[in-house]
Amino acid sequence: MPLVYQQNINSVTEIGVWHITEAESFFLEQVPLQRNITHWHKRLQHLAGRILLKTLVPDFPVSLIQVADTKKPFLENEPYHFSISHCGDYAAAIVSTGYRVGVDVELITNKATALVPKFLSTAEKDLWLSDHADAMATLCWSAKESLFKWYSLGGVDFKKDMRIIKITGTEEQGTMDMLFRENTALQLQYLHFNGYYLTWLDTPQ
Repeated sequence: MPLVYQQNINSVTEIGVWHITEAESFFLEQVPLQRNITHWHKRLQHLAGRILLKTLVPDFPVSLIQVADTKKPFLENEPYHFSISHCGDYAAAIVSTGYRVGVDVELITNKATALVPKFLSTAEKDLWLSDHADAMATLCWSAKESLFKWYSLGGVDFKKDMRIIKITGTEEQGTMDMLFRENTALQLQYLHFNGYYLTWLDTPQ
């Protein structure tokens, strides 16, 4: 199975990354397609995210997943907190029984670089660990996407409501201290692999 990364973050939280190499039939034998998705690759991403949830937690009730108005997937009464992300040929998921979570996976391109003025302040850009603008911009964008998913209620300004205070580590892996709406301090983890960044956040619920 193409589970390329898995980590027990703590006693109640797991994260994993799936490399999508299988045909659609492989996934449909194990998890349902819960909504009409016309594009074949988006269907694969959708299915891979759900099979990854069951890989991390074998009894995860994927057939009961609902989607909120904010597009966040959730389970009624939240027996599990979880977050899913997909980009290119990878899907990522994080699952917890005791923590609010958010996860994001992003391919390093110049897409985020072009958006830097819209989601990063000058002070945040000064925290970059290197001159590799595409990598650093992608990392910062992914971090804010993870925080956005962690919050889950929408209505967030990526530049005004989320601030990166400190980056500790290397381009390959480390932590990011962040501030959400001036009153909630959070620490996010990041990891570089195969030209992608994986970022995740977990906090007590």
